[in-house]
Amino acid sequence: MIAGEKLLKNAKTIAVVGLSGTRWRPSYGVSEYMRSVGYRIIPVNPKETEVLGEKAYATLEDIPVPVDIVNIFRQPRFVPDIVDSAIRIGAKGVWMQEEVVHEEAAQKARDAGLEVVMDRCILKEHRKLPR
Repeated sequence: MIAGEKLLKNAKTIAVVGLSGTRWRPSYGVSEYMRSVGYRIIPVNPKETEVLGEKAYATLEDIPVPVDIVNIFRQPRFVPDIVDSAIRIGAKGVWMQEEVVHEEAAQKARDAGLEVVMDRCILKEHRKLPR
């Protein structure tokens, strides 16, 4: 089973926490790919105004539309607050990119009914999906 397969198949909107407008950053390349395969990407970064043609928001709570996946490109120490925000906005899942691991926050998300993928690249997992 591919990590997050059900989440990826049912999602339309991905809020990317830590998405940078700097093209060489992993968050940019991964988000660009996910957008190219049909997902709406919403940047969450207080230092940006727009990334990939989408308005950037300072926090998840500022996003005016429903979010399916919260994709986290931040250091593990920031994950608990991001998970709390994901729960507050009613996201369906949180996706922690490679090397982003926080067991307690992951369990809190699961306990709140969110699907959790941790320490996995959303782009790599998406490419494994059967076409």
